[in-house]
Amino acid sequence: MIKVILIIISITFCCTLEGQNLKPLEKKKTLTTENDSLSKLSYSDSNSQVNKPNINLYKIYDLENNVSIVDTTLSIKKEYSFNYLRKDNFGLIEFANLGQTYSSLTKDFGNTNLVPLFGARARHFNYFEVEDIKYYEVPTPLTELFYKTAFQQGQLLDAFFTVNTSKQFNFSIAYKGMRSLGNYQQALTSTGNLRFTSNFKSKDERYSAKAHIVTQDLLNQENGGLTSEDVINFTSGNEDFIDRSVFDPNLNDAENILVGKRFYLDQRYVIIPQKDSTAKSLSIKNSINFEDKYFQFDQTDNNTFLGESFNQNNLRDKVTLENFETKLSINYKAPVVGDISVGLSYNDINYGYDKVTILNGEQIPNRIKDNVISLEAQYFNQFGDLGVNSKIGTNITGQFENEYFLAEIIYDIQDDFYIRGNIGYNSNSLNYNLLLYQSNYINYNWNNIQSFVNQNNYDFKFEFNSNKLFQFSLQYVTIDNFSFFSSESDSNTINPEQLQQSINLYKLRLDKEIKFGKFALDNSILYQKVNDDSQSLNLPELVVRNTIYYSNHFFKNKALFLQTGITFNYFSDYYMDGYDPLLAEFYNQNQEKLGGFPRLDFFINAKIRQTRIFLKAEHFNSSFTGYDYFSAPNNPYRDFSIRLGLVWNFFL
Repeated sequence: MIKVILIIISITFCCTLEGQNLKPLEKKKTLTTENDSLSKLSYSDSNSQVNKPNINLYKIYDLENNVSIVDTTLSIKKEYSFNYLRKDNFGLIEFANLGQTYSSLTKDFGNTNLVPLFGARARHFNYFEVEDIKYYEVPTPLTELFYKTAFQQGQLLDAFFTVNTSKQFNFSIAYKGMRSLGNYQQALTSTGNLRFTSNFKSKDERYSAKAHIVTQDLLNQENGGLTSEDVINFTSGNEDFIDRSVFDPNLNDAENILVGKRFYLDQRYVIIPQKDSTAKSLSIKNSINFEDKYFQFDQTDNNTFLGESFNQNNLRDKVTLENFETKLSINYKAPVVGDISVGLSYNDINYGYDKVTILNGEQIPNRIKDNVISLEAQYFNQFGDLGVNSKIGTNITGQFENEYFLAEIIYDIQDDFYIRGNIGYNSNSLNYNLLLYQSNYINYNWNNIQSFVNQNNYDFKFEFNSNKLFQFSLQYVTIDNFSFFSSESDSNTINPEQLQQSINLYKLRLDKEIKFGKFALDNSILYQKVNDDSQSLNLPELVVRNTIYYSNHFFKNKALFLQTGITFNYFSDYYMDGYDPLLAEFYNQNQEKLGGFPRLDFFINAKIRQTRIFLKAEHFNSSFTGYDYFSAPNNPYRDFSIRLGLVWNFFL
């Protein structure tokens, strides 16, 4: 039905263009608002005699041309995002070492990809996707240095530099590097993310182009967590085991690595410029995206922890993906008609292994190859204070019958007060490693290309948003053909599974900050309920974060701004997903409940001009509230530690 609707929309729209030349799709006006505070003041010192540009001229663009301003303020949101991912990680819980994976305390099913995702999803938290890359426009060269200490013999550094060689052309270069030995054996992490971007627009602003090149390598030694005996020693709080390096992990010679390289180019040309708000416009867009990535697991000798293997030593599993994607789209805007875009995309997919496996007399293929042509359309219009946004997409050729539909209505009641309603549907083919996998370990070989069907998700969401009052959201999700990894309790074997019955998920989230003088209490509460008799999707019912903090300026001319406080984190106990080091995936388990432990962090943050300094005592309650804290079965959460860092901006 979606395919028929899209074809009708395309024919109708093409007729309205009356034979005019086509031009690539421009970014749609988004209904999402930014909550981060933006500095509206010049960065220049009040005593300086130099006339420096205002901070508002330092612009950041996303792929869809939404604009934000370089933010040098210090706020509680900056405290939440001063971490390895550099974003608020509410709903995630870290593993013991920096650079390891995260357990997800809540899940999102709003996937609109029209081709499958690469596997090893536990390795992708710090992987920069196309939509994660930003582009810049600055009046003077801008540098940002992010630094934070790690755990044992390592540091985290994210260095960034951008400059406009002219008003039309900007380029940037950034490198995020991290190395951390960790407190446990066989837990070394080493990651690197190198990013180049360029942003160009012609003098008449009719042609624009954005491009980036990204290379990434994310390496983790894997220890498989603590043995069952050492879990008992850990939870006992025995002083002989406070030094975590004395534990013997399940694996002592394994590591995995995710490596990716990507070239991306986005070009837009305005055929008919919009002279004023009552005029029409027509533009065309083309994008090219080529990505080459692989995931590799290495081990010196086989280990019964992962089962039986074909080889006894020098084990290596490597899976690759080459994906070439190009899109061509047109965008038409008119005062009454609204903002309409229609696009066609082509994907050339090559996923798999360099060998064929024969298991129990059956041959497991080594490749998934496909050529996919997709059709997408988007519509936006504003009727006074009411905004309407919808998007639809489907594959019209290829073996993956993906499709999605999204619709959104937003009503601005006041400047700081809006309500929003969303409805969504998507039918997605499963991740590649659920469909096809090969390994030296016998149990990790399967072919589900023909037997597994699409997972279908239905999503309904209502939001109330006011920074002065509170933010509230209510969401209901229905999932058909839920697909996941699960463990067999008797053999510890990990298998892909697909559920035949529906799952219902309810989410209720409330965010509210209460201020009283120089003090404030910031609260985030998430309640979620899963209706699933099979217990295939396990999530904690309650996730809470409360921060009480004090803010004030000090010294002459308010040279120092200080924030200090305590953050309380908690999630209720539940059957937490386990982590598999060979797949770099989480799997469902229903044998052991974890959670229900508090985490208290004390922080002191300061801002001096454009430098923000962060000092935190993490999980300082670990020694007196019980050693029952885990990020996943057999994988303890972090002990008490003191870490510091800074973010430093240079405006030349």
